[in-house]
Amino acid sequence: MRGLSLTTGFIFILILIFAFQTKDSPHGEDFDMSCKLCHSPDSWKLNQENMDFDHASTSFPLEGQHVLTGCRECHVSLVFSQTPSQCVACHTDMHEQTLGMDCGRCHTPQSWIVPNITEIHQLSRFPLVGAHLTAGCSDCHPSASSLRFAPLGIECIECHQQEYLDADNPNHVEADFSVNCQECHNVNAFDWSGAGFNHAFFPLTKGHDIANCFECHTPGSDYSEISANCYSCHETDYVNAANPAHQQAGFSTECQQCHTTDPGWKPASFQEHDGLYFPIYSGEHQGEWGTCMECHTDPNDYTLFSCIDCHEHNKPDTDEEHDDVGGYIYESQACYQCHPTGSAEDGFDHSQTQFPLTGAHITTACVDCHADGYEGTPMQCVACHEEDYGQTTNPNHQSIGLSTECQNCHTTNPGWQPATFDEHDGLYFPIYSGEHNGTWNECLECHTDPSNYNLFTCIDCHEHNKPDTDEEHDEVGGYIYESIACYECHPDGTAENSFDHNQSAFPLTGAHITTACIECHASGYTGTPTECFACHEPDFNQSTNPDHAELGLSTSCADCHSTQPGWQPASFDIHDQFHVLEGAHAQIANNCALCHDGNYISTPNTCVGCHQEDYNQTSDPPHLSAQFPTDCEMCHSQSAWKPSTFDHDGMYFPIYSGSHNGEWGACIDCHTNPSNYTVFSCIDCHEHNQQDMDEDHDEVPGYIYESNACFECHPNGEEPFGKLRKVKDINNERAF
Repeated sequence: MRGLSLTTGFIFILILIFAFQTKDSPHGEDFDMSCKLCHSPDSWKLNQENMDFDHASTSFPLEGQHVLTGCRECHVSLVFSQTPSQCVACHTDMHEQTLGMDCGRCHTPQSWIVPNITEIHQLSRFPLVGAHLTAGCSDCHPSASSLRFAPLGIECIECHQQEYLDADNPNHVEADFSVNCQECHNVNAFDWSGAGFNHAFFPLTKGHDIANCFECHTPGSDYSEISANCYSCHETDYVNAANPAHQQAGFSTECQQCHTTDPGWKPASFQEHDGLYFPIYSGEHQGEWGTCMECHTDPNDYTLFSCIDCHEHNKPDTDEEHDDVGGYIYESQACYQCHPTGSAEDGFDHSQTQFPLTGAHITTACVDCHADGYEGTPMQCVACHEEDYGQTTNPNHQSIGLSTECQNCHTTNPGWQPATFDEHDGLYFPIYSGEHNGTWNECLECHTDPSNYNLFTCIDCHEHNKPDTDEEHDEVGGYIYESIACYECHPDGTAENSFDHNQSAFPLTGAHITTACIECHASGYTGTPTECFACHEPDFNQSTNPDHAELGLSTSCADCHSTQPGWQPASFDIHDQFHVLEGAHAQIANNCALCHDGNYISTPNTCVGCHQEDYNQTSDPPHLSAQFPTDCEMCHSQSAWKPSTFDHDGMYFPIYSGSHNGEWGACIDCHTNPSNYTVFSCIDCHEHNQQDMDEDHDEVPGYIYESNACFECHPNGEEPFGKLRKVKDINNERAF
């Protein structure tokens, strides 16, 4: 019987524990662990040695010092789910939030000591190298506690500005040195000396491998302006050079053309000599000379050289060997011109040059053309034949300004004959083709003025008497009996192919059809401009509606006018570039004065610029007193002032949609102060008496019976949450 009672009691206790766990557990409503993992039927008192609960089964396994920590030190509340897992929730942040909230980046549960701070720093945006590797933390991160490690800039100057200001050898400030220290100093170095200086922009090698900076940078000099050009430092070496004498010979001051940075300027070479002048490092002359003076016998002029002084070429033998070479002379320049590579097999062949010899040039002696040497001999005919050009009389080339391009008319045949001017057909008038082919013998038959070949005659040659020609052209507007007129209408000399203005670059339309030719071609038919303004400048200047000149309108008349008489009709399509004419404005587009009132320059292109009076006089609502924006297009279109729109829904409050759509008639229904539209009323319109509203909002903290409060909780005019919720829920929602 007693055993039954104990069993019954034990069962009862278990039932109570189960009931307590599922209904009123002190560990929180969501706690679903079995009580017996920690508690026994003997007592609620926790016995850590006997309990079956394993903290490793949670999201926070116990490691290091946490194993020895009592439960209540972390679980100050029996609701275990409320216990935070972040280190800073239990441990004071000695670094005062300068390193972030993730303690695990540096610390472990074993100890607060950080044994690998250097390795950790290497993962930051400023890895420690050089002198920074041995610096103490507080050297860069000073603080009263020595535990604040506020982030620092990673640019050298941010920590080393004082060193920059104090530097005097050289003085960085006066020299305006860069504040990017790494341009000169090596971050791996342990001091600021030259040993850590980065001279990569001008590598110090060979002869430049010097330890004393002042050999190049003299004390007090500006370190930032020293030239990298060899000559700037080695001018004295250049001037004193004697073999060869660089200055007297006019050598280039680009030392690197011959020298390297090897000490003593040797070895030196001038490899460009082969490509620029003559092969001495290759070909038959390679290794055949010791010094420059062997060929350049004049040390003061290296443009001079000798071939005949060096080679075993006596003049009689050489003359005999070249007895069939026209223009041959026993002279070094001539040797070079025919043997530019120094090889006998590679002799000069004029036919392979840019000036092959033909006609009279074949029998001409070389010296006749190369009297000043073989270098730079011109290839233009007039360079040699200018005297022939100047003395020519039929026609007189010089007086009539004929081209000096002799080949346009002449060949290289002796005596300049035969000569033709085939370009005459294409450039001027067909005389070698068409109806005039073979009908003339010399230029003076048409060009009767030998001093001016721009003049020509048609009527002196053809059997065209003036009365007959006048009668034949009686229907041709602007016709005159004059040779230039003949040419303008008959440019190829045929009657059938007379001039058709409509096939030209300026077809005749409108008023131009009935205009006499002479009115446009008063100065002749050549070069007549095709721009309207060239003929109609007076019309442009005299226009008054509007005044084109005063307004600075475009002189491209075709932008607005056609060729119709009287300049009408006219349009100003580019008006859209200033102000687009549409709606009501399009209806008055032809009445410029209505908007411009005689002033076309400063007419405003904003709505309010013209409609300020409409804005001021508007009373529903009163735009001026309510301080409405003057950007009329926010509400109105260009068609009419009504209907008008205002994006009240998107900018302020939905009145064209939602519960308020159709519930109002005029702005004054809500905006009760006509002088201030920022003031509005909710409680004056809705059937909300204060007593009912107060009672309906008795659980809403901070509630007041006031229109602005209505708007704050009902920004779109609807119930904010569908139905009012508990104060607790509202507080949570608002993060109170």
